[in-house]
Amino acid sequence: MKEGIGADGRGVIILCEGRGMNETVRTIFGLAGGLALFLYGMNSMSESLQKVAGDRMKKILGFLTRNPVMGALAGALVTAVLQSSSATTVMVIGFVSAGLMSLPQAISVIFGANIGTTMTAQLIAFQISDYIYPIIFIGFLITFLAKKEQLRQIGMVILSFGILFEGIEIMGSAMKPLAGSPVFTDLMGKVADIPVLGILLGLCMTLIVQSSSATIAVLQNFAAQAGPDGVTSMIGLTGAIPILLGDNIGTTITALLASVGQSKNAKRTAIAHSFFNISGCVVFSFFIPWFARFVEWISPKGPEVEVISRQIANAHTTFNVVCTLIWLPLIPLMVRLVTFVIPEGSDKSETELAKPLYLDEAVIGQPMVALYLASEELRRCAAATSGMLRAAQAELGSRKKAQTAPGGGFDDYHQAVKRLQEQIARYMTQLFTGGMLTERQAEQAAGLLAVSNNIDRLADRAGEVVQQLRQVRGGGRKFSGEAAGELKECFTIAESLFDEAFSSVAEGNTELAGQVARDKKRMRKAQKQFGKAHLSRIKKKTCDATLTQSFTDILYGLERVADHCVDIAEETTEHFSLAQIEDTGAPDRSRQAVSY
Repeated sequence: MKEGIGADGRGVIILCEGRGMNETVRTIFGLAGGLALFLYGMNSMSESLQKVAGDRMKKILGFLTRNPVMGALAGALVTAVLQSSSATTVMVIGFVSAGLMSLPQAISVIFGANIGTTMTAQLIAFQISDYIYPIIFIGFLITFLAKKEQLRQIGMVILSFGILFEGIEIMGSAMKPLAGSPVFTDLMGKVADIPVLGILLGLCMTLIVQSSSATIAVLQNFAAQAGPDGVTSMIGLTGAIPILLGDNIGTTITALLASVGQSKNAKRTAIAHSFFNISGCVVFSFFIPWFARFVEWISPKGPEVEVISRQIANAHTTFNVVCTLIWLPLIPLMVRLVTFVIPEGSDKSETELAKPLYLDEAVIGQPMVALYLASEELRRCAAATSGMLRAAQAELGSRKKAQTAPGGGFDDYHQAVKRLQEQIARYMTQLFTGGMLTERQAEQAAGLLAVSNNIDRLADRAGEVVQQLRQVRGGGRKFSGEAAGELKECFTIAESLFDEAFSSVAEGNTELAGQVARDKKRMRKAQKQFGKAHLSRIKKKTCDATLTQSFTDILYGLERVADHCVDIAEETTEHFSLAQIEDTGAPDRSRQAVSY
């Protein structure tokens, strides 16, 4: 503004107001941009860590077979690897919904996940401002030059780590002007004096950002800003702790959202997560001054603005460790509480044959888990396929109304196989387009898709065979006893071949896969032998000549079924097998799923 404007000084006031507005805008965009970089770095680092960890996650999940303490340890380790308690929680809810993990196991893992997520705050508390750009450069260099995927992902972890801290630095710089704002300091004073306001503030922040790690990072940076005296924190540890407690309540919303539409146990797991954090926050809110003094005692000593970031991290860790130690022996009580909220009752979603039980879109971001769930669904589809082949053989019954195979009729099984295969194929497509797969995982997903596609084709051939049988029966005709016996033998060969073929891919057994190819010759030999026998019976007039085409078509259809069995087994020779995770100790529902 020009010097001559406003002799009364009003121009200077306008100029100052303009500068103030610019400062406010810079602060808002600085906070938003820094938060965006932090979240991008956090998500990118989580994705890369998952790819680096790969199948090692199976060993961590193997701890679930032991006891609640090992379950909590597994939850902590998985969350430390994924750098996200929300990711672990969503994964666990997926397992519980699929019936692959019991409710007490899931609750213990959730408890551990709350400890694991505090690792992020501990990392943020390190003062590495001078090393951010070298870290980013080294990460970029490895990512750009590495030939091996594993090394590239390690480079991406380092690069994302640097970007994460750069976001923190930007947020810190953007917050500095707030220290001189009387309005803001008065507001923070009220939050520090009234813990409920702090809890509500932390809760709202986490609900908006959907990441407790991000809101705690903002809290650590803000608390590290010096007040008017230039020495003490703007908010202090006693003011930061209520906000921290609110952050812990807010993070439970992710679990609650992930449980929508899931099984009763999945909803109970999400509610247990909420009970854990809410109960801990309520209890700790009565002891904030004493809790703050304990945290100061276990934390490094020094000027408050220099050590408060570590103090907040230690408070976060201490809160979750203490709550876990209290609740672990009380898991049976937690189970009773959540069962009271979500009472027992029929859950039709768990008994419908054609409805997927394992495919959980919420875990697409964790490919190792998604592949395991898809493998379990494929096992279930294979069990339904075996039932379909048995039901197809029952259609050979001589009565007008076909016999019903144990567990259901052909149409029930056929519809289930087609529906499940469609859902598996769609799930695999989502997994591919998610862009999170390592090279090995991509091969695994391709193998799963190939097996499910061959099962789909096999179901089509079986449908054609049954259609022929029904046409014969519908015309008031029937095969002779000898012809029916021969067809029954071919059905038995087809069932045996499918069981061998799927077992080979389930176990990765190449020797069994080779046996399938050899056994397939039995079907070819039977087709030729029974075809000639049928013609011989026609000459003797012991078989209906008008059924020749139907008899031949059925034999051909069953041979095509055998061909698809060979195609399934051949996937094993491509080093494919179904994804395996250490036994969780939960009951195997893959076989239960094929019965009504």
